This record gives sequence, C-alpha cells and structure tokens, in this order.
Amino acid sequence: MEPSRQPSTRGRPRTITHERIAEAGIQIGMQNITFVGVAAALGVSHMALYKHVPNLEALKRLVAQEMFNRWEIPEATDHRQEGLEDYLLVFAASIQRCVKLYPGLTPYMIHRPAATQSTLQKIDDHHSHIAQIYGLKKEQARWLLSTIAFHCFSVADTVYSIVRQDAVSDESEMEKEIMQGMKALIVGALVMLENNTYLEQ
Repeated sequence: MEPSRQPSTRGRPRTITHERIAEAGIQIGMQNITFVGVAAALGVSHMALYKHVPNLEALKRLVAQEMFNRWEIPEATDHRQEGLEDYLLVFAASIQRCVKLYPGLTPYMIHRPAATQSTLQKIDDHHSHIAQIYGLKKEQARWLLSTIAFHCFSVADTVYSIVRQDAVSDESEMEKEIMQGMKALIVGALVMLENNTYLEQ
C-alpha cells in the first residue's frame, strides 16, 4: 500500500493585478504610499511588486488613475430643465467631494503631463457631452470646465490639507466658502464666455 501524499504546505503565490495594486494604494492613501507598504498590503515582496510597476511615480499614477475612474463626473440633463450655471455648481461640488475623498489626487488632475491617456480621454468625453447639451463649441466647453476644475481642485485641496493637518472644527464653514468662491468664478466665467473675452490673453 502506497503511503498517502501529504498536501503541499506552500500556498499558491498571490496574484498581483493592477486592480489589486490600485486598491491597496487607495486604502493606504496617496500621501503615504511606498513600495514596501503596498507590497505588504498585497502580501507580496516589494521586489515582486517591481515586476508590475517600475517605480514609485508609476505606482502613484496607477493609484491616481483608479481614484479618477471612481469619480463619477455628473452628467448634464436637458438644458431646458437645468441651466448651465446650475450644472457647473453641481460639477464643482462633485470635485470638492472627490478631493475630500481622495487626498493627494489633485496634482494628477491639474498638472496635465501627470495625467494618463485614459484620464485625458474621460475629460475630453465630458467636454464633448457638455458642449452638446448646452450648445457650446467644444473649445468653449473645454475652457469653461477646465477653468472651474483647476480652481476647484486647487482650492479644495488647500482647504482639506489644512483641515487634516490642524483638525479644524469648522470644516462645514470652510466648505461653504469653497462653494461661494466657485459660484463667483462660475458667474464670471459665464460672462466671459458670453462676451467671448475668454479667448483674450
């Protein structure tokens, strides 16, 4: 009678996918990401992780891309039911929530060379959508949305950095100020758009 075979005590190596890497990075937080930390979260060696992501910047871009993918950019309804100003306020509020949820994402949103191709495509599709809904030229929609996004990402990132560092108690008041500033920016931008002064240098 043959002796029974003992099952191997070595488990199968963990599968490393870009999705799992990104999820681990999001859980750790962009500002705290290290190769060793992400590898530990995945249960693999940092050398194994290097086979999938060549360097720390590439790792951060991968995580930033997944953060951006999870941000659901609000779609516009029929312009007869929702004016452009109202939509832009919803858009700005969505950016504010995104920045709050994903600290460290902002540099990858406002610095174009840092954005991935799929990020740029998603943004371009949004520009086309808004241009079609509100009867704008593509360049008008691009300027309007990019202007609002740049300032909202920047301001919200600054505010939430202060909140996180100093444990500010009046966070809701600061959030109201963000949106008041965004409303002023939107109103002014729409005037510039109407007068075609947005093209002036």
